[in-house]
Amino acid sequence: MSGTYKKNNEAELIVMKGRDTKPHIGIFGRRNNGKSSLINSLTGQDVAIVSEVPGTTTDPVKKSIEIPGIGPVVMIDTAGMDDLGELGTKRVGRTREIIKRIDLAVLVLAANLFGEPEELLINELEKWEVPWIVVHNKSDLVGADHSLKKQFDGRLVDYSSISPSNKEMLTSLIIRHMPETAYLTKSLVGDIIRQGDLVLLITPIDEEAPEGRLILPQVQAIRDILDNNAVAVVAKEREIDSLMKKLHPRPALAICDSQVFLKADGSIPTDIPLTSFSTVLARYKGDFENYLKGTPRLSELQNGDRVLILESCTHHVSCDDIGRVKIPRWLSQFSGKELDYTVVSGLDNIPGEITDYSMVIQCGGCMITRKQLINRLKPAVEAGVPVTNYGMAIAYMQGIYRRAIAPFVKSDETASDYL
Repeated sequence: MSGTYKKNNEAELIVMKGRDTKPHIGIFGRRNNGKSSLINSLTGQDVAIVSEVPGTTTDPVKKSIEIPGIGPVVMIDTAGMDDLGELGTKRVGRTREIIKRIDLAVLVLAANLFGEPEELLINELEKWEVPWIVVHNKSDLVGADHSLKKQFDGRLVDYSSISPSNKEMLTSLIIRHMPETAYLTKSLVGDIIRQGDLVLLITPIDEEAPEGRLILPQVQAIRDILDNNAVAVVAKEREIDSLMKKLHPRPALAICDSQVFLKADGSIPTDIPLTSFSTVLARYKGDFENYLKGTPRLSELQNGDRVLILESCTHHVSCDDIGRVKIPRWLSQFSGKELDYTVVSGLDNIPGEITDYSMVIQCGGCMITRKQLINRLKPAVEAGVPVTNYGMAIAYMQGIYRRAIAPFVKSDETASDYL
């Protein structure tokens, strides 16, 4: 592999829990405004430590709860945004990082105190397009005054974590402001298949495949196909040639792992639409339009360019890892250039400035929310740095990009617009 290969998080890594795909609600406010008490009140459990000592909450605390009308969500308790000192500044910094990862923010006030910390937070929320509501807490001591209610009309609820008589009102406010895209999932392929269609899923079982199970995108595809009253046929790549002679009816769609795209392209007749699990996820959860624009820019990379590879989960790294080994190898071979690769896993901070990079390659993002993925790419998109995803980049480098995106664009002519 040509070029320098840099890793962020060299140690063995742990898979992120499934709760990270649920809608996330961040709880923000000054120290001792009752953020932790609010979470305990909503969950009905002593999830967060409650104390009269300011600054008790130091790191974000997560708790999954069920909200009727939305379903399971993750509540995140954060440190006070008015924390002091060197350590306090770091805590506030971590609190602000949470903004990029949430679908809704709850700003907790008390004693009608609203000032610069709250204004700065709201500005940051609006910068990242995060909807927000206001909870005036400790209303059993001091209720929200008229001016505050007028200022946040439609967004504010007077609340007491000690005597939560209007919990339903708060829940209704959360439901009203939570974006439906955060919890109402659309179909992966429901718009391109019909009832009774046969869909062929090509799933290699190699050293990267988890022991005894399929990877999440494959499982999601099977469930989505069944939900659309179609038939899923699952096979390894070495079985495809013989299987195609037996299948009747012929598949209406074939979806393969990106790593066997070339094999699938040669085995699946050209009149059968073929794409990859990663490309399906790119349209389902990623910034698909910007991926379409950015992927062809792989051809423009020059010697010394820096390529940022974003893994949105953390995992055990194999010697033939798709993001850390194969894509850098294939891209160096495809471009013929000496490239510099930086890999960032999970939702860790990106080293340096985003403009230091000439290309961003994002994984499918199956383990994070759509909001987290979109905000992960937002700085690059705004700075004009091209973005793509694993499957689309692999298809482009292997010369089958048009076929990979064709099922999801309006026509072959439209596909040509992105070549």
